[in-house]
Amino acid sequence: MREFLIFRLYGMMASWGDIAVGELRPISDHPSRSAIVGLLAAALGVRRDEEERLSALSNACRVAVRVDAPGVLLRDYHTSQVPPAGKGRKKHSFATRKEELAIPRESLSTVLSTRDYRCDAVSTICVWIGSGAAPCSLGELASALNNPVFVLYLGRKSCPLALPVHAQVVYGENLATALVSAQFPDGELLQDLLHDGDLRVFWEGDEDAGIPAIQTTVRYDNPLNRKRWQFGSRSEHYGVLRSELPCI
Repeated sequence: MREFLIFRLYGMMASWGDIAVGELRPISDHPSRSAIVGLLAAALGVRRDEEERLSALSNACRVAVRVDAPGVLLRDYHTSQVPPAGKGRKKHSFATRKEELAIPRESLSTVLSTRDYRCDAVSTICVWIGSGAAPCSLGELASALNNPVFVLYLGRKSCPLALPVHAQVVYGENLATALVSAQFPDGELLQDLLHDGDLRVFWEGDEDAGIPAIQTTVRYDNPLNRKRWQFGSRSEHYGVLRSELPCI
C-alpha cells in the first residue's frame, strides 16, 4: 500500500496557463504541474524567490489530475497599463503594482491580450512522493493545504477558491484506488456539476497507475527557474477512470 495526498480544486473561474505566444493566453482544461507545485509551495509558505526550496519540492512530488468537471470556456479581451522597462543602467524595477502606476500617465503603455478562463471547473489532485528525499511528508502537505500560509489561487489572483480543498492522506495500491477512495464532505454543493461515468485522468511517472494509458504527450510545465520563467518538458499520460459512483 502506498500513501497518496488527495485534494479538490473548485472555483468560479480558473486559469491553468499553457504555452503562450504573443497576445493570446490560452489555458488547459486541467491544472499544470507547475500550478500544482505552486499551490503546494504557497500552502507551505515557500516564497517565489526561494529557488532551492521550490526545486526540492518539485523534484520530490509526482502529480496526477482527475477532471471531475471540465468547466465552460470564457475568453476575456484584456487591457493593462505597464511602465517602460528601460535598458542597461536605466532599466527599471518595481516592487509593487502601485509603484508601476505611480509614474506619469504619459509614460505608461497599454498592452492588449486575450486571456482564457474555465468557469465552474472541478479537479481532484493526487500527489505522491517519488524517488529521493522529500522536504516534508504528505501529512504535512495536507495540513498546510487545509491551513495555508499564503492564499491559494486557481492560476491567477483573480481566481480564488470557492470551496475548501479538503486535503487528505489516503492509502491505496495505485493511483486508481487512491482516487476512488477519497471522499469530500461538500460534494452535494457540486452535484449539478459532477456526474457518474468515465472521468479523464492525467498523470506522470512510469509506475503502474491502475489506469490503462490511452495516450502519452509531452508538456512543458515542469518548473525549472521561477525568476526566468523557465519550464522543462515531461511526459503526461492520459487515461479514463471508469466509475459508477458520484464523485462526492
